Amino acid sequence: MAVALQESQSPGQLWQARLRRFVRWITTPHVILSIIMIVVMFYLVIIPLYRMVVTTITVSEMDLRMIQGVEIGDLTLYHWIRMLTGKIGQLMTYEPLVHSVTVALGATFLALAIGGLMAWLVCRTDIPGRETIHMLAQVPYIMPSWTIAMAWLVLFKNQKSGGTMGLLEFITGAPTPDWLAYGAFPIIVSSGLHYYTFFFLFISAALLSIDSCLEEAGELAGAGRWRIMRKITFPLVIPAIASGFIMTFSKAMGTFGGPNVLGLPIRYYTLSTMLKSNTGIGNNGDAFVTGIVLILFAMVTVMLNQKIVGTRKSYETIGGRGFMSKKVKLRNFKPIIVAGVVVFQFIIAVLPLVLLVVSSFMLRDGNYSLENFTLAHWLGKGDIKINSGEPGILRNPKVWMGAWNSIRLSILTALFTALSGVILGYAIVKGRGTRLSKIVEQMSFIPYVIPGIAFGAVYIAMFTKPVGPIPALYGTFALLVVVSVAKHLPFSARSGVSAMLQVGKELEEAASLAGATPWRRFVRIIFPLTSTGFVSGFLLTFISTMRELSLIILLVTPTTAVLASMTMRYIENGNDQQANAVIILLIVLVMIGNFIISRFRGGSLKKGLGM
Repeated sequence: MAVALQESQSPGQLWQARLRRFVRWITTPHVILSIIMIVVMFYLVIIPLYRMVVTTITVSEMDLRMIQGVEIGDLTLYHWIRMLTGKIGQLMTYEPLVHSVTVALGATFLALAIGGLMAWLVCRTDIPGRETIHMLAQVPYIMPSWTIAMAWLVLFKNQKSGGTMGLLEFITGAPTPDWLAYGAFPIIVSSGLHYYTFFFLFISAALLSIDSCLEEAGELAGAGRWRIMRKITFPLVIPAIASGFIMTFSKAMGTFGGPNVLGLPIRYYTLSTMLKSNTGIGNNGDAFVTGIVLILFAMVTVMLNQKIVGTRKSYETIGGRGFMSKKVKLRNFKPIIVAGVVVFQFIIAVLPLVLLVVSSFMLRDGNYSLENFTLAHWLGKGDIKINSGEPGILRNPKVWMGAWNSIRLSILTALFTALSGVILGYAIVKGRGTRLSKIVEQMSFIPYVIPGIAFGAVYIAMFTKPVGPIPALYGTFALLVVVSVAKHLPFSARSGVSAMLQVGKELEEAASLAGATPWRRFVRIIFPLTSTGFVSGFLLTFISTMRELSLIILLVTPTTAVLASMTMRYIENGNDQQANAVIILLIVLVMIGNFIISRFRGGSLKKGLGM
């Protein structure tokens, strides 16, 4: 009937009918929002990446001293040849790349071992205190990523490379070797102990969905406990392991704080610290080559991971039959295992903070006697012999300015990101199955695969000059907000999609039939019903932004400094005790913010991560 009707229409009528259908489609609320978000993400992600690449192949004013016979703006491959060939390429690219991969893989496998074991104990055994273990497992995520690295330095620093004694050398009188105090080993351990939370949360969720009947069937077939773990349990949690792998590996590859604290004293450079070193001297061309290498390596890792996971046809663990989760009895091993878990949780969640607090009360670094006890780093009025004359952090206007910058940056970023998450969730879910929806979802995922410090470098390339009507933002607080919002879009989109999938379309259809405008439907129906996802996205982004360092370390200035960047400045100036005091202040602020925001949703970090 429809075909016959179309054939009876003239070409002009067909064109008008198609135009009306297009107008109806283009004016649909979710299509309008999708187009707006595509434009925003194109501006926030694609254009900066393009400008970054262009900077590496054009001559800058700094390059005129090294390249003869060229003018500013000319095309050149100088930076790529310099960074990828010869001795300079070996020292500035390949050696840091090997170090970055070594650290990232080591930290990832350590985090997997710890997080997987902890998840199995909590979800599949009769170990007591599960809720307490679960709560303490989230503490490392709340702390800045370099907190354990700083605590490691307090404990294991030596006079040979660090200039002063650590607590262990002070007590024993024996200097700790460099391999224990600095370099790959401590960076791997500190990073793995920090990021194991990802594996714990993801694997916990997967184990809770596995029916114990699957494992019991293997046991009845004569398989031992190890074989059941290897052949049944482990394969079924591969997607969870893959998610933890991507998050941990990408974070460890691009992290700056730990490698900067534990690597620089012995010149153990990673791509992130090399990138910071080059931008610090204004050599953006070389720095951006390093950043692009870091981005490409992270993207290849993600694609390989997805290909490996995609080789299995199904990971289904929940069917239409009854579900049962049987706990493994620890029997006589329970006291030993519980004691081990308690000690481990203390080492991860409590000991680093204790070490940093103790250090912050020592007048001179390296002396941990009671005679050296002081409140100068907290309440001192300022002494030229202490901390370069700066007052204690609770009297220091620079620290309070940094605290205010941290708080407002986190709140603004969390607010804009959570709102963007709801909009992205609406656009993706309402247009589910369409090409436009897939484009929006894929574009929102791009910042996820770009390591933080490389993403920050992208924004140096973008905003050092005006872009259309937008002025140059480099050095402004607005740039920190923009880069933080763009980087956290993948997490907010995930929270938004999860929340939007729970809202039935008939609610909005009924309001539409009643004459409600799209804006009214969104305000009165969609947003209230997805408020949990909004608050989850807000909390996750707030915590992440408060303790973020790698993303903004290249972009902060003295007037836009935040607490995270101030710790690195104090460390670089040799004021470790002042830096440790600032870290404690930062952690306290994060915990207060976490507590306040959590009251509005009655949830936990687990929900914020979409678990």
